Amino acid sequence: MPTPAHSPWRQALWRTPLAVGLAALLAMGVFIGAEWTYQRALESLVNLGGRDTARNALHTVMRRLLDIETAQRGYLLTGRVQYLAPYQAARGDLINAIGRLHEHYRDDPELKRLVESLEEKALQKVSEAAETISLYDAGSHDAWRGLMLTDIGREKMEAVRRMADVLLGNEERRIARERAAIYRTLEVGRLGVHGLALLSLLAYVFFLRSNAELQASQAAHARQLRAERDNLEQQVRQRTEELNLLNLGLQEMREGERGGLARALHDDLGALLTTAKLDLTRLRHALPAPSADVSARLQHLNATLDQGIATKRRLMEGLMPSTLQNLGLQAALEQRADELHERIGVAVELDLQPLELDASTRQALFAVAQGALSNVERHAGASRVSLRLSGENGTVTLAVADNGRGFVDAGVSNPAQGLKLLRHRIESLGGTFTVISAPDAGTRIEVRLPERHAHAAAAAPTKDPRA
Repeated sequence: MPTPAHSPWRQALWRTPLAVGLAALLAMGVFIGAEWTYQRALESLVNLGGRDTARNALHTVMRRLLDIETAQRGYLLTGRVQYLAPYQAARGDLINAIGRLHEHYRDDPELKRLVESLEEKALQKVSEAAETISLYDAGSHDAWRGLMLTDIGREKMEAVRRMADVLLGNEERRIARERAAIYRTLEVGRLGVHGLALLSLLAYVFFLRSNAELQASQAAHARQLRAERDNLEQQVRQRTEELNLLNLGLQEMREGERGGLARALHDDLGALLTTAKLDLTRLRHALPAPSADVSARLQHLNATLDQGIATKRRLMEGLMPSTLQNLGLQAALEQRADELHERIGVAVELDLQPLELDASTRQALFAVAQGALSNVERHAGASRVSLRLSGENGTVTLAVADNGRGFVDAGVSNPAQGLKLLRHRIESLGGTFTVISAPDAGTRIEVRLPERHAHAAAAAPTKDPRA
């Protein structure tokens, strides 16, 4: 059996470590090359700075010797003390310049010896100038003139100039080598940049190709996921519709059983209790003069039968409110509001529009109102309640609001169990169930059902505010 080809995903996974390794090597090479170029260029520039310092020091030595010689001759010819100030300054600069030369050539024994010779000749020239000035100040004019005519100063000056030329020539050659090194370093850096640009271009082309393959693979994978998701959503919708239909069927079956049980209580148990009541009445009339004990027992039996009849009626109302069944939703809501007012004295404001609704819608809306008003009675501690029923634009709306203590987590994600059941019942009918509540801010429950479950009647809306 042939081996299946690798998918783009697997190829991408296989190429990723290689690409990362190559990128790391490239980055390391670029870093090392850039650092080497920088260090070489920096070293050459530092050396050039040292060469410039040495050249400047040599030029300073020559200039200051000329300044000393000029100041010497000016003073000897004129006798003016002003010429001695440049002389003293030139001596200090000369000594400093020679010190810089010693520092620069400290690691080169041959040139260091040459600097020492230059220093010796320069100091001899300075000493010769100082001697002539001293003789002039002492009044020995023949002596200083004789010293000047010996050409000792010129010889010292020529010796210093020759050694300075040697040192300057050496520095010029070294500067040329340093510049050549800088040019070579720059050339290497230029070639490195060109190579990096070429490698970057190749890497970019490789990236574009890999990215195109990856995008194609991702698009195919996304299409596959989308098809699977659509299939799952279709299955979920189908199962949800089936569950809703099953729930509606169970709800209708439950309501039918409740209605059947209520009718059985009315027809069978009601008939039995009524017959027993009539038999008790005949028995009481048939007895001519019952004793006190018998009369008390008959009276207790009559009260028991009355209690049984009342219990039967209460059970029937709990199973299937007769007002809802016989008079409609509006009358049932009014009766429930009256009962709430009688029990806890809460003011109830009614705004009920007469609507012609099918049985399942009436029962669902009444269950919501019953649950909301029960919450007001048991937990809310409210002083005002509003109950509104309206039909507009093909939608019937039931809203129950109170100003009680409210509760937290009133959203869809974590409602109370009773609200969950009511919500599911309304949503199975295609409606919406909204709960808005906050601590000490009251609670509002609003239910909306679509037109296929509710039809507005032609009668005008009525309002019945109740306190």
